[in-house]
Amino acid sequence: MRTVVITGGHGGIGRAVAAAFAGDKVLAPGRDECDVTSEESVAAYFAELEVDVLVNNAGISSSAPLARTSLADWQEQIQVNGTGAFLCTKAALPGMRSRDSGRIVVVASTAGLVGARYTAAYTASKHAAVGLMRAVAAEVAGTGVTANAVCPTFVRTPMTQRSIDRIVSTTDRNVAEAEAALAKVSPLGRLVEANEVAFAVKFLAAPEAGAINGQTLVLDGGGIQ
Repeated sequence: MRTVVITGGHGGIGRAVAAAFAGDKVLAPGRDECDVTSEESVAAYFAELEVDVLVNNAGISSSAPLARTSLADWQEQIQVNGTGAFLCTKAALPGMRSRDSGRIVVVASTAGLVGARYTAAYTASKHAAVGLMRAVAAEVAGTGVTANAVCPTFVRTPMTQRSIDRIVSTTDRNVAEAEAALAKVSPLGRLVEANEVAFAVKFLAAPEAGAINGQTLVLDGGGIQ
């Protein structure tokens, strides 16, 4: 039985990932248990844990043209999506290195690989998360620890529903049309389901996945090669 820590474990993807690791010891802290933007909170949470699998899943998003993106909005997304993954990885990695065993997976986004209009803060923060995994992968290469990223397009979650609601409120589209507009972003032609993301995370976290390191597993139906 492995100890699996999933940040942002109360969200749609977090719950699906937790279910995928049924049979393991799963810890899915919410912000009240582990504020990923606080070095002190993260250090205290991880202090007594021997983490076998860390899933950096905590994330937030908002959209606006760059000219209307506030500094506070920029900083919040960088802090949660980028710094949060950094702090949790930093806390879990020494124990993994000492045991020469561990899996680190960040739930990023296709926004971590390409740019899109009105997502400057989100895109920058997800690029940071993907870059972090690549850098960590280089540090742990040749050991029993791996670091990888999962990059889905729009996932059917409350976060995506908020994007759909924004489209409905600012255009003449209905809910079905707004969802279809998001689905058209990728060749997949539909939203990704949370359990599909969970499958990808569990695959990268498998004990047998030791040769997979520093990779980005894209879930978009083939749009990003």
